[in-house]
Amino acid sequence: MAARLQRVRDRIERARARVGTPRVTLVAVSKRHLAAAVAAARTLGVVDLGENYAQELDGKRAVLADDGIRWHMIGPVQRNKAKLVATCAMVHTVDRPELLDALEHHALAAEHTLDVLVQVNVAGEASKSGVAPDGVARLLDHAASCTSLRVRGLMTIPPAGEPAQARPHFRALRQLRDALAATARPQVELTELSMGMSDDLEVAIEEGATLVRVGTAIFGPR
Repeated sequence: MAARLQRVRDRIERARARVGTPRVTLVAVSKRHLAAAVAAARTLGVVDLGENYAQELDGKRAVLADDGIRWHMIGPVQRNKAKLVATCAMVHTVDRPELLDALEHHALAAEHTLDVLVQVNVAGEASKSGVAPDGVARLLDHAASCTSLRVRGLMTIPPAGEPAQARPHFRALRQLRDALAATARPQVELTELSMGMSDDLEVAIEEGATLVRVGTAIFGPR
């Protein structure tokens, strides 16, 4: 794992330096890997860990409660699972007002300020979660009334394909973020773009990613 992690860090740093991005955060995705693998990554300096399933995140967080990990929920969240992720560091997949309300309710009860990202279905794929680009502003308006949530940016997953084919989707997300950021809203500060995974992280960083979600290239195949 140490060698794989270093290769990923080197790839991120080369891409970051090439475009002059001041900061890119690596979110190591441990979906379906054992808590022991997460603990091993933590000993190698990984701080930000991502999970796709609320119950798996909750279980690993219980085992590794004192390990200084910043947990990221990067998979779809059902409203009835909102309590399990409302005290994470960040939820990347907010896509509807009902989920915002549920996360707000549980974060407020826990006296926790939760950072969230709005997941945008840039390509309009029926198989993927996410709000349509023309619906993001309304969701941000809804979030502005929340007191325990902070919308920090946008997230997308491009269609499967070659890395170069993801570029227009990453670029569209950045352009959407830039347009939306022109309107000031309480509780909304669109500084983050979560996009890019093991195969296309360089392209994502070139298009403005500040968070990349990498699993297989670090933990190996599941």
